[in-house]
Amino acid sequence: MGALHQGHLDLVSRSLEKCDYTIVSIFVNPTQFNNPEDFDKYPQSLEQDLELLEQAGVDAVFVPTVETMYPKKPEITLDFGSLERVLEGAFRPGHFNGVGLVVSKLFHMIQPDIAFFGQKDLQQVAIIHRLVSEFCFPVKLDVVPTKREADGLAMSSRNRRLGDSQRKLALILFQSLSDAKKLLLKGHAWDAIKKSVETLFEKEEGVKLDYFSLVEREKFELLDSYDPAVKSSICVAAFVGEIRLIDNMPINA
Repeated sequence: MGALHQGHLDLVSRSLEKCDYTIVSIFVNPTQFNNPEDFDKYPQSLEQDLELLEQAGVDAVFVPTVETMYPKKPEITLDFGSLERVLEGAFRPGHFNGVGLVVSKLFHMIQPDIAFFGQKDLQQVAIIHRLVSEFCFPVKLDVVPTKREADGLAMSSRNRRLGDSQRKLALILFQSLSDAKKLLLKGHAWDAIKKSVETLFEKEEGVKLDYFSLVEREKFELLDSYDPAVKSSICVAAFVGEIRLIDNMPINA
């Protein structure tokens, strides 16, 4: 959705490495925002984005208008079942319907052989995998690991809205994920870890936790305990001031 950072450019690099022709789409999709104020404040820097993409060597950039993508108000809705009833789906009703609509349109318009998505939006990746499977899109998905700042903060377009003090506060997401992963791998109980993290957020002024959950990655089912045989990740979402950030960390391959 624009406001490009190195995480986006990693997707571009992966495409340039694997593909003969690389197209980047930039579109701030209104149908995936359940909060109009969040849509209005979403950072946009198209001119700078185009310069970065030109320097990176992409072959084309698709920058459609809202009227191009939605010539009339969408009447079709997509329901991803239990996959969208938890975490981001629960806290942002309608969000994944908007994601599914715009990605379906982009797949039809561009007809890519491979589509590259970032691991940071882990539940979105699961949604798109389901979309491709259910609608038989002839596209392979390539998920690129989360790009982080030197101090661990996951790169995000929304980070541009953080003030200096908020930027420091935002590190609580990465620190909580890292500490929780270490404790899980040492055999500590998930319930106790989660409760400790929730207490930490309650004590930290300026942040508000939405969720801190252990999930099975494919079906995105919430887990009560860690099983090394199950591919799982820890997911977190929290407000730093008025800015909502998400992050996740895989526990095993």
